[in-house]
Amino acid sequence: MRLSRDGGKSYPQKHERDLTGALPSFPAAVRIFGKDGTCAAIFLDFDSSVAGVDLVTAEVRAVTSWLGRCGARWIEDYSPNGGRHVYIPLQERVTFSQARDLVEALGTRYQSLDKTPHQNLLHGCMRVPGSPHKRGGHQELAMSLNIAYDVARRPNTPGVWTAMNAELAGEISAVRAVRLEQPLTALPALDEGSQQVLQGTGRMSRTMLQLAVTGLYDANRYPTDSEARQAVLAGAAAAGLAVTDVQRRMFQGHWPGLASFYARYPSRHRTKALKEDWANAVTYVQKTRTSRDGKNNARKNPTSQPFTQAGGSPGSAVSSTSDAEHRFIRTWRNALRIQEARYQDSRNGLARRMILRALGEAAHMTGSRFVEFGVRSIAVATGLDHTTVATHLRALRSEPESLVTRVECGRGTKGDQYMLTIPEDVKPAAEDLSWSKGKIHALRPVFRELGMPAAFAYEALEHSSVPLRSVDLIRASGLSRTALSEALEVLAAWNLISRDKGLAWSIVAATSLKDLAERFGVLDAVAGQLKKYHQDRIIWKEWLTKRAHTVPELLSPADDYPWETFEGPPDDWTLSDMAFAPAS
Repeated sequence: MRLSRDGGKSYPQKHERDLTGALPSFPAAVRIFGKDGTCAAIFLDFDSSVAGVDLVTAEVRAVTSWLGRCGARWIEDYSPNGGRHVYIPLQERVTFSQARDLVEALGTRYQSLDKTPHQNLLHGCMRVPGSPHKRGGHQELAMSLNIAYDVARRPNTPGVWTAMNAELAGEISAVRAVRLEQPLTALPALDEGSQQVLQGTGRMSRTMLQLAVTGLYDANRYPTDSEARQAVLAGAAAAGLAVTDVQRRMFQGHWPGLASFYARYPSRHRTKALKEDWANAVTYVQKTRTSRDGKNNARKNPTSQPFTQAGGSPGSAVSSTSDAEHRFIRTWRNALRIQEARYQDSRNGLARRMILRALGEAAHMTGSRFVEFGVRSIAVATGLDHTTVATHLRALRSEPESLVTRVECGRGTKGDQYMLTIPEDVKPAAEDLSWSKGKIHALRPVFRELGMPAAFAYEALEHSSVPLRSVDLIRASGLSRTALSEALEVLAAWNLISRDKGLAWSIVAATSLKDLAERFGVLDAVAGQLKKYHQDRIIWKEWLTKRAHTVPELLSPADDYPWETFEGPPDDWTLSDMAFAPAS
C-alpha cells in the first residue's frame, strides 16, 4: 500500500509500505499489481469529474449488468464526490498485459471509466472501502459487509475470466490494433549500443530498463511479450549482469514488467524458463560481439587507464600538488561541518547545504579547490532547477564568512569559477578536527525520490562508525526532530536503515541505493535533465558562433538572446558521472 501524508491528494512511491493487519494512520491506497507483475483483481474506477454523477451511475449499472451476464461476482463502493469503484476478484492471478487489455476494452464502452490505474504497472493504485477521501468522508461499500466479504472469500473462477474476455473479444482486438499502429512514444529512441556498458557495471539502456520496469513496449518492434522479454535479457547480458542479478530484480519487485512476461508459466516452471531464455540471450550477445570485433575501435586492453579530469600524464595523477589540494578540500569539509549550523532546517537551508556538497564533490573530482562546473551541472548533482541553483549560489557567496568565493564570472562557454575558501575564524577549528571518512556526496539519485532530509540522515549514519540514537542524529544531520523522524521512517520502510534493541540506527549495507533508484525510475529523470541541458548548450553555442566573427571578446549576450528561456551561459562540463556513479 501507499500512504498519503497530504490528506489523500497524492500517494508517492517513497511512502510505500507492506500491507499489515492494523489500520494505517494515514489515507492509503493499495497497489493493483504485485511484484510479479500480476494482479488478483480487476479495479474499475468510474470518475465523476468526467461527465457528472449521473453518467457514473448509469455506466456502473450497465457494467454490473454485463458482469452478471458473464456470471461474475463483484464488490462495489462509492466516493464522497460521486465516483464509484467496482472490484472483480479473481481466483487465478492475471498478467499486466491481460488486465490492461480488458480494462482498455471496457474503456471503449464506458466514457467515465478511468483506465490509467491498469496502464501503469509500477504506480497503479486504488483507494479501497474504508479509506479516507481527500474531500472528506470515506470510501463506503455500496453493499453489505457480509456480501462483500463473501465475494472476496470466493473470487471468480477462470471460467468467468474467459467469458469476460470472450464478450470483449472485438474491443480487445481493437485496442491491440491501435497499440500496433501507434509506436510507444514514452520509450525514447536512443542508440542502445552506445548506452550499454559492457564491462560489468550493470548499466542497461534506458529503453530496456524502462521495458523491464513497466512492461510497456513498442508493438511494432516486439510483436509479442516473448520477444520483448528476450530483448530485456539480451540487454542485461550485454550490460554485464548475471542471471541471478536479473532473478533478484524480478523477485524483489524492481522489474515487475519483466516478471509479468513470465506470469503465464506455472510458478514452478518460471525459473527454468528464465534460465533457458538467459542462455539464448548470452549466445546472441556473444555472436553479436564476435561479428563486430573487426569493426570495434574501442580500447581492448581493460587494464589501460584514461587520463583523469585533473589532467596530467599517465603515472603522474598523484602528485604533491594534488595531495595538497585534496588535504585542503578535506579541511574545507570540516569547515562545512562547523558552518552548517547556520542553515536552518528549511527548504532553502537544505538546498544550500546540498549545493556546497556538490561543489566539494566536484573539487575532489578535479583535484582542485577551483571549481568551474556551471549551474546546470550542479543542478544535475543536486536535483534542483538550474535557476534555483543560481539563486542559492548568489546567496552563498554573499554570506559573511562564506565557504565559496567567485573568482571569475562566466564567459563564452565557460561557467562561473568558484574557489572553496575556509573563513579565518573557522580555520583553526577546522584544522584541529579529524578528517571525515568516506566520500562527500551531493544528492544521490535515489534521494530525489526519498527527499533531502532522508539524504542527510543517511549520510550522518554512513559517516558514523557506531549506530546512532535519534537524539544524536539530530545533532549529526542538522535536521529538526520532526524532519528527522519522517526521514528515518522513510529510510526504514525501504530497508536502508535498521534499529537495534537499544533503539540506535545503523545502515543496512545489503540494500543498494542504485537498485532503489532504478526501481523508482529516478535515473530516467536524471537522464531527461541532462538531455534538456544538452539542448540548451547547443542553442547557446549556436548563438555564440553567429557572433564569434563580429565580437572580439564574448561578453554578456545582447537583448536578442531568449533570456526568458535560458538563464546564464550553459557550461561545457557535466556531472553525469557523479549522478550515475554507483554508491560506495
